[in-house]
Amino acid sequence: MDQGNQLFTLALGLVPPWMVDDVRFTVEEKRLDLHVNFPRGSQFPCPVCGQDCPVYDTQEKVWRHLDFFQHAAYLHARVPRVHCPEHGVHLVSVPWAREGSGFTLLFEALVMAMVREMPVLTVSRLVRETDQRLWRVLDHYVAKAREAADMSEVHSVGIDETSSRRGHDYITLFVDLVAKRLLFATPGKDAETFAQFAEDLQAHGGSAEAITEVSMDLSPAFQKGAAEHLPNAQVTFDRFHLMKLVNEAVDAVRKGEALSQPDLKKSRWLWLKNPGKLSAKQSARLREILKNQNLKTAQAYQLRLTFQEIFTVQNRHQGATLLKAWVENVKDSGLPPMVKVAYTVMNHWDGVLRWFESQITNGILEGFNSLLQSAKAKARGYRTHKNFINMAYLILGKLDLRLPT
Repeated sequence: MDQGNQLFTLALGLVPPWMVDDVRFTVEEKRLDLHVNFPRGSQFPCPVCGQDCPVYDTQEKVWRHLDFFQHAAYLHARVPRVHCPEHGVHLVSVPWAREGSGFTLLFEALVMAMVREMPVLTVSRLVRETDQRLWRVLDHYVAKAREAADMSEVHSVGIDETSSRRGHDYITLFVDLVAKRLLFATPGKDAETFAQFAEDLQAHGGSAEAITEVSMDLSPAFQKGAAEHLPNAQVTFDRFHLMKLVNEAVDAVRKGEALSQPDLKKSRWLWLKNPGKLSAKQSARLREILKNQNLKTAQAYQLRLTFQEIFTVQNRHQGATLLKAWVENVKDSGLPPMVKVAYTVMNHWDGVLRWFESQITNGILEGFNSLLQSAKAKARGYRTHKNFINMAYLILGKLDLRLPT
């Protein structure tokens, strides 16, 4: 072996009988081709039993490797098939690449590190490979890491949907509220998603019966799914979703009144932000509008602030008392959008009150949703649900990818 070949053999970490026996630079194409071989008479372990066996024949294969400076590097090898007396003829595994891949392990590790930080299409341009090939790499490592994921300790789960593409196209997310990791994601937002989650949970050492706390919105489909497939779970209706309903009601009151009260036009955020979040200019304008004591919007706004304050209470009994009083005040207000919310609270009373005991919310899911939508925007969308879900697992799943270094 000449010195150059020996140097590349060492650089690639090859051990006998593997060795580099030819190196070719193509300056015009900025390409480096490394040819890996083995001496005549070498033996390799049978992939089934591990017994050293003679070579039966070989197959020519090529893998893309990490760039050598500005040169795209490729490994070429005659991969042997061995003849095992017990198990017959089998293709051996090579130490630098996984079976079925056209990339070396180190190239794949680089790709996986890059796709965490930037869109797959951007990475594909940087490494000069098609994005379809890179998605297959991502799919392999995410699936492999999920196979090893342990869900045996999961007992508190948050559920929410996130938009996959424009229109009514959703992915439902199931998140471990304790470990703050994405457990499962699946297309749709119906009750069937809970059946799929329960099945996936069991496949990873968990149990649907072990789920004792669930946080979710008021979706009838989610309520049905939880009742059917998480039999021991007590449901907490997420207070952020409840607050969203109240905010929408306040804005509906404002819109209706703005027709006769010009001061209310373009004032939406004054009523939906907390007082402490308003700028000095916004605060001054709100105080000026509130001087009109007869505004229905001001009345709805005060009910909004009271509703929010109720959820600072830690005691269920006290919370129930305050919430009952709020519901009665809303009914007496004669503001139809607010009254509708009051009846919604009454119709979901147990799940609303459960918060005062469980103290769980979908806050972590709101953050997760923001991260996913940001990644989707950078990628300008994903062509398939599978791609979107794989990226969700990669970003939010806290997966142990076990990448080569």
